[in-house]
Amino acid sequence: MNTAVRLEAFLACRKSAGCRGRAGPPGDLMRCDGWELCASIRPLCRPSPALPRVCVSLRAAAWWERGRLSSPAADPLRTVHWHRASPRGSAHLRVKRSEGLRRSPREGGWKLSLFWRQKKPEINNKFLLGSSKYYPCLPPVVSEPCENAVVHRFNWSELVPLRLWGRTLGLQTEHSQFLLEGMPFRIFGGSVHYFRVPREYWEDRMLKMKACGLNTLTTYVPWNLHEQTRGKFDFSENLDLEAFLSLAAKNGLWVILRPGPYICSEWDLGGLPSWLLQDPEMQLRTTYKGFTEAVDAYFDHLMPIVVPLQYKRGGPIIAVQVENEYGSYAKDPNYMAYVKRALLSRGIVELLMTSDNKNGLSFGLVEGALATVNFQKLEPGVLKYLDTVQRDQPKMVMEYWTGWFDNWGGPHYVFDADEMVNTVASILKLGASINLYMFHGGTNFGFMNGALKTDEYKSDVTSYDYDAVLTEAGDYTSKFFKLRQLFSTIIGQPLPLPPMIESKASYGAILLHQYISLWDVLPSLVQPIKSEFPVNMENLQLNDSSGQSYGYVLYETVIFGGGHLHSRDHVRDRAQVFVNTMYVGELDYNTVELSLPEGQGFRQLRLLVENRGRVNYGLALNEQRKGLIGDIFLNKTPLRNFKIYSLEMKPDFLKSLRHTAGWSAVPDYFVGPAFFRGRLWIEHQPQDTFLKLQGWEKGVVFVNGHNLGRYWKIGPQETLYLPGPWLQKGSNEIIIFEERTAGRIIQSVDIPYLGRTQYVD
Repeated sequence: MNTAVRLEAFLACRKSAGCRGRAGPPGDLMRCDGWELCASIRPLCRPSPALPRVCVSLRAAAWWERGRLSSPAADPLRTVHWHRASPRGSAHLRVKRSEGLRRSPREGGWKLSLFWRQKKPEINNKFLLGSSKYYPCLPPVVSEPCENAVVHRFNWSELVPLRLWGRTLGLQTEHSQFLLEGMPFRIFGGSVHYFRVPREYWEDRMLKMKACGLNTLTTYVPWNLHEQTRGKFDFSENLDLEAFLSLAAKNGLWVILRPGPYICSEWDLGGLPSWLLQDPEMQLRTTYKGFTEAVDAYFDHLMPIVVPLQYKRGGPIIAVQVENEYGSYAKDPNYMAYVKRALLSRGIVELLMTSDNKNGLSFGLVEGALATVNFQKLEPGVLKYLDTVQRDQPKMVMEYWTGWFDNWGGPHYVFDADEMVNTVASILKLGASINLYMFHGGTNFGFMNGALKTDEYKSDVTSYDYDAVLTEAGDYTSKFFKLRQLFSTIIGQPLPLPPMIESKASYGAILLHQYISLWDVLPSLVQPIKSEFPVNMENLQLNDSSGQSYGYVLYETVIFGGGHLHSRDHVRDRAQVFVNTMYVGELDYNTVELSLPEGQGFRQLRLLVENRGRVNYGLALNEQRKGLIGDIFLNKTPLRNFKIYSLEMKPDFLKSLRHTAGWSAVPDYFVGPAFFRGRLWIEHQPQDTFLKLQGWEKGVVFVNGHNLGRYWKIGPQETLYLPGPWLQKGSNEIIIFEERTAGRIIQSVDIPYLGRTQYVD
């Protein structure tokens, strides 16, 4: 007998050189000399006039035709009968006994056993095993001569959320493979974050995932958006997690949910709310009581949304991740077990996973959760290394980095498309499942970008384009089409056609015709907080005692004379220094001292401090308080008696700003800080566009009340993405907060420019 020809996951054939049969769909019988075994491990269905469509799930069972079983060699056909076995509708299959059926496989016969739905499958002569289940009927997988059989490995046309019913098992691990409801399954996943994509585009991104050949969507859940104020939870509009996950199910995608509480993701404080840092003793990502109590309260609100959407409850969630990359933090050996209990005790029943890079794998494990690995370059042995921390388990790359993120002042990173696709192909060839991080990156709208702190502090840009499979605006890249071609060769069904791309608009020059100085705005719009000492942003008595999370803070005090101003490295992250309204210079991580000019009498010293984004990765999370985090010294004397103005620039602030008196025509030259206002008039249906701020220095753009994010002339990013759904026919209001040098116009263009590129090493 020759070596087996294996059609992985669906058809196994062992044949001799004399095989003349066809491995075909039901209705195409096996009739060839030398067949020892030809079996399908997919559910095969036969309708009956007296029964609903009943299916039997077999890991190894012969092809069926019109209720008959084809036995090998010269054995006659054996009749198979269906009948109802219980009021619950479990299917029972009875096979008439015959000499052929009693013989063992080695003797050329067949032995078939089927079991009740509730019973555990048994192994009979290590040949056939199975169990009765209900499934929707599946189309045939392959119809090819055995000697020319084509590998169609992953036809899951019926393994989609709205078509798979009678669920009991969920996603499981069995040796080196995943099983979904008892059937071999490979995860072809992609990451899309609902909070980085306008709600109106959620479905478009999902349809493009399907068109690329993916079957699973992964998403983080950002705690700091859902509970911006302690005890007040928001799951509405663009934060409607339930709607997002239900839409994934509607579009035939399974979901791996990554609820944190920490998510990293180049997101401010890794998704943790900044009000946690009000506690001076706070120990994030540990079992410190103040942290776990906050996590428990958050999970008490989050999990009732998540639990009904699990696979076994009829939803799309097939797995849930325990925390995120904890092996790279690993400050508390009891913490991962705590997070696991927090999930299980609130009703999570699906497969649990962890996610770490290779160096953190052994430190991020928790018993009962499948370990997965993150990387971009497939180093020799990285997947085999998983076997050293968990034996005999399926391998999965939870984050295969399709590109990389950018920092202000650096290049725009790109990752070669051919190298990426070749690596994906190699991962799949090794039998692993994969999740593309990111499939679509989206945008760090508002002030939500994260930062890095290694040797120096580097904040992330507004765009989260990531050089991903789709662009920041959701357009196709060469990576998409190369991946689609790859996946189409290993999926046993036609892929959906890619949706049409959305046209982009170039609305031309937009004149900013009005301005108002920050100094003129303050008295009417912001009530100052008075404090003898400087107070960091998080501890300001604002937002129902939750402090200020993002934006700017203005610290104002009175000085007499000039001299030497020293920050003692207490500025987080960047302060513009003014004497009265005269700009003096900046203080930040690199510049900690300035000379203040001498002057007559008392003057106002003003420090406009920007929170450029909290560090989201590494060991410095507990140190991410913003604003002035300690004393500022003038001539070695600490400054006292501050007026502190919160400039979080929330919608209510913008609404008040819009109606405030004092707006005037923009002069030929003006130096900020100031707010500028203009109008974009749109005649037809609005489309996506990009705003280019050439001639402007640094600030934030708001369109119809939406915070598009930061711009900065140091780059690399030179355009801000403006989604079409945030525009309207007719007049659209644009407000820009510019810190220093303002231009007169901005340009609406139809092509983004993310800066000079540099390939990822």
